[in-house]
Amino acid sequence: MTGWNISPFEQDGLRVAPLRPPVLPEPARHGEDPTGCDMCRERDEGIWFNERWRLARIGGVGVPLVLMLFSREHYDMADLSDEMAAELGVLTTHLVRHVQTLPHISRAHVYRIGDGAAHLHIWFFARPQGQAQLFGSWLPVWDDLLPEYPASVADADAAAVADALVASFGGCRSGIDEQAHA
Repeated sequence: MTGWNISPFEQDGLRVAPLRPPVLPEPARHGEDPTGCDMCRERDEGIWFNERWRLARIGGVGVPLVLMLFSREHYDMADLSDEMAAELGVLTTHLVRHVQTLPHISRAHVYRIGDGAAHLHIWFFARPQGQAQLFGSWLPVWDDLLPEYPASVADADAAAVADALVASFGGCRSGIDEQAHA
């Protein structure tokens, strides 16, 4: 991660990297133009859907489960109507509850960053039970450092969350997202 251009640390010696001068205007995010947005092209892929939202499992991760919630239409957070914003809050709460009912999970961490892509997407990271070293904002960093979690377990967990979401929130369940294994 010290090789990332946004890392606050230099690769050699983990020294704090100098702050670069501002870049103005800022570069465009991925998918600023909806015609080139990958998330819009994938609007029918995932493990759960309703008319406004879709949920996908992210594969190749080190923590037990990473899910991503997307708006099906091309919106960013600030573009949501009050009705969709309220629905997002309730849907997020349902997802956290369902992830935290998995027997080997203690917490569901929720992240919305907003700098990488223009299309709204919310991350849900499942923190494994008893792993106190993975607390807080370092969980996504640990996720990149840990060996890949078994896909079969993550698929079963994702299916359980999707089924619970259908029961508690509505929508419909789909097969496990094949992109999770890419």
